[in-house]
Amino acid sequence: MNLSLYLLTVLIWGTTWIALKLQLGVVAIPVSIVYRFALAGLILFAILLLTRRLQPMNRRGHQICLAQGLCLFCVNFMCFLTASQWIASGLIAVVFSTATLWNALNARVFFGQKIAANVLGGGALGLLGLGLLFWPELSHHAASRETLFGLGLALLGTLCFSAGNMLSSMQQKAGLKPMTTNAWGMVYGAAMLMVYCLFSGIPFTMEWNTRYIGSLMYLVIPGSVIGFTAYLTLVGRMGPERAAYCTVLFPLVALNVSAVAEGYQWTAPALLGLVTVMAGNVLVFRKSKAKVADGILVAK
Repeated sequence: MNLSLYLLTVLIWGTTWIALKLQLGVVAIPVSIVYRFALAGLILFAILLLTRRLQPMNRRGHQICLAQGLCLFCVNFMCFLTASQWIASGLIAVVFSTATLWNALNARVFFGQKIAANVLGGGALGLLGLGLLFWPELSHHAASRETLFGLGLALLGTLCFSAGNMLSSMQQKAGLKPMTTNAWGMVYGAAMLMVYCLFSGIPFTMEWNTRYIGSLMYLVIPGSVIGFTAYLTLVGRMGPERAAYCTVLFPLVALNVSAVAEGYQWTAPALLGLVTVMAGNVLVFRKSKAKVADGILVAK
């Protein structure tokens, strides 16, 4: 079961970056996010009500869902979609792969877990790898400011994603399943962004073409309803640190899609950077070497 969830998450989220890029256009970024998670939340609620699996929650559960909605389904996507205006979607996926490091750091903050030396070493390798990956863009001085801004937003979005992982882990320890908490979290996140749009005067337009509607539906059903449910189920089954290991493989899928769809050019520094980032993430979880966990072989 874990292996299926693992592979499903990698394949879906490794390809959603292009769909996110296709969302950019007539419809404002926050409005696109509202559409995505309002629809995904309604679909989840419909499934839960029809199957009678919607779990009751107390006030604390709703408060955590509200925070989860802010982190997972609001701020981080604002960061990612805005960053995609300046940096390639595949490179954003590589930044996102550092969620393994953020999860280790946040586990210290949320749960008081000690950070091992291998985590610090993996973090150093990850930062070095990111520098190598972005070197082709950073070397072009005309785009350096935008590139740095995009990198900063992507890192901020990844930190919010990691915080959402911790909140989901807390909910699952309290007996709440991801489908229920995701349904509430998505609706809360969409509602907060809707209020922001209304107060900011951002119009709720729609782009009625195959590109926008197709990418929206891909993000709603595979990307949100299936992807988030699969991933956060892994967080509950394996813990946030081990579940985040699957993000190591996202760049392999995303950069290859980016090469075909966006014309991303592989360079020697980029290849070395990709290997370095992945090696850093693997080093973070070296403590699980030679261990088979519920059908998943964890890298040595």
